[in-house]
Amino acid sequence: MSRIDDLLSQMTLDEKISMLAGADLWHSVPVPRLGIPQFKTTDGPNGARGAWGSMASPSVATPVGIALGATWNPEIVEKVGNVLADELKAKGAHILLAPTVNIHRTPIAGRNFECYSEDPFLSGMMASAYIKGIQDKGLGACIKHFIANDQEYERFSISSEVDERTLREIYLEPFRIAIRNSNPWAVMSSYNRVNGVYACEYDHSLLEILKGEWNYDGIVMSDWFGTYDEGVPSGGLDLEMPGPARWMAAEVVKKALESGTLTEERLNDKVRRLLGVLEKAGLFENPILQPEKGEDKPEHRAIIRAGRAGSNCAAQERRHSAARQCEDHRHDRPVCPHRANFGRRQFQRHPALHRLAV
Repeated sequence: MSRIDDLLSQMTLDEKISMLAGADLWHSVPVPRLGIPQFKTTDGPNGARGAWGSMASPSVATPVGIALGATWNPEIVEKVGNVLADELKAKGAHILLAPTVNIHRTPIAGRNFECYSEDPFLSGMMASAYIKGIQDKGLGACIKHFIANDQEYERFSISSEVDERTLREIYLEPFRIAIRNSNPWAVMSSYNRVNGVYACEYDHSLLEILKGEWNYDGIVMSDWFGTYDEGVPSGGLDLEMPGPARWMAAEVVKKALESGTLTEERLNDKVRRLLGVLEKAGLFENPILQPEKGEDKPEHRAIIRAGRAGSNCAAQERRHSAARQCEDHRHDRPVCPHRANFGRRQFQRHPALHRLAV
């Protein structure tokens, strides 16, 4: 019998239920009687924030997602992931709440900066490299926000109405690619509704596709305060964050068990996944949480500088390419009266950008 199965067989119902929500803003709930420790999360994606936010020890600021996407370079993104793994360790955390792979469907979406692209394939490949960079060092990533969370307007209540083909080809695809390639420890459900159902309760995406078709074996956690009603325990969500429990409270979970909407088998599956995170993080062997600290390493600075330069150089190359195409076809297409000025403006660079690309 595996350690996880052995622990699961010894847990009481109340102990199992206690693990389905966080202890506080960043930590899971331990079960001291059985020596089950707790894991710690910290916010991302362009750094590891730490538990104290602006009052915490300093953190490395990596290029944001849209800049990493502009590099078209999985190798440098993987190295950025390595840096973030070191930062996670410095913050005494085990899971970084990142990467973000929602789609740039509108230029005014409030969190476009932390997503990679309007292209699902590019987003998935960048996320794969980012996750691999973190998890190769024995720490975890939480890919987010699942699913169709591509605007900030009324994000706690709005419903993204999406047909099946669009859902799969655009919104699910970056998650599918990243899960296939790098298998993140966690997936974060989004605030919004999908076709009228809250994403944290949307069985089609969480149970049928994520845990069913894709055979995903990690945990699904909510976005912070992104749970809304008594339907939460019955679906594919494994961990309500932050704690203490609201819709994963003991009385709500027991009511779902009594009504039959939550089975004992599904409850055990949730707990098994949570125990699996503790095992991946090595917390059964090293359960003591470490204090947070800030680090300033020259090798980290070099990687971050390379990532920023890569995004700038790629953007410059695309502008040069567009200008060359415009020049090549100047006799074949109607000419904008501002074309000449347009070309010159594209080649002008602020002095700071010259320094960045060195």
